Amino acid sequence: MKRAHEVDFKVHGDDMQFVEIQLDQNETIIAEAGAMMYMDQNIRMETIFGDGSGSDEGKGLMGKVLGAGKRVLTGESLFMTSFTNTAPDRKSVAFAAPYPGRIVPLDLAEYSGEIICQRDAFLCAAKGIRVEIAFQKKVGAGLFGGEGFIMQRLLGDGLSFLHAGGTIIQKELAPGEVLKLDTGCLVAMTNTINYDVEMAGNVKSALFGGEGLFLATLRGPGHVWLQSLPFSRLANRMYAASGGMGGGKSKDEGSLLGNIGIGDLFGRD
Repeated sequence: MKRAHEVDFKVHGDDMQFVEIQLDQNETIIAEAGAMMYMDQNIRMETIFGDGSGSDEGKGLMGKVLGAGKRVLTGESLFMTSFTNTAPDRKSVAFAAPYPGRIVPLDLAEYSGEIICQRDAFLCAAKGIRVEIAFQKKVGAGLFGGEGFIMQRLLGDGLSFLHAGGTIIQKELAPGEVLKLDTGCLVAMTNTINYDVEMAGNVKSALFGGEGLFLATLRGPGHVWLQSLPFSRLANRMYAASGGMGGGKSKDEGSLLGNIGIGDLFGRD
């Protein structure tokens, strides 16, 4: 018997997407705190410990605390929010992406009930989906894999929604097929993918090539989802353009002046 609630959905938008979930009576969707965009009047919102899957029910307070503790280890909040339709007819609740990118709906039943994703990719899921920590088995992958030692594991048999930056592509790797990528560009993968990191070419390429010291290596078989604009890359560019935390000089981008501002050209008092 299927454990997760069977919800319907529609993704709106192009680069700044949100997903609208339609809930029948007593159906529930679980989301990260702060992800809700709007909801109908008869939707009941409730803050909960842990991942909201219901797997810790009957385990008492300690079971719920342990479930919430797993989320803290992945860098997320202790709390999640559940949204339940209390009306006899269908009602809607919507969740928005936190930065430009795409929302990826995944039915975990199509991927043997398990997906491993980066820590901040999870947006929302049908009640019954369990969110756990996924330790990297290899120390090198954990230390230099870009997303840290811990990723998230989504377990269940229903819909889960991920968010990633820029354009999202899905690739299917054949047995033994290897894909190398920037460590931040990995969004999610099936549990059959072997994940590791390696040096980016020789020392000169690693130091001066602009691609970082390490590349992620994914070995099939399995499915992988990649993003073209990791949030860390976007944040770094914004930080550099602003001149750092102190403000700094303007770059006058798009002009022949380069780093020379108008004030520098004519002198300053």
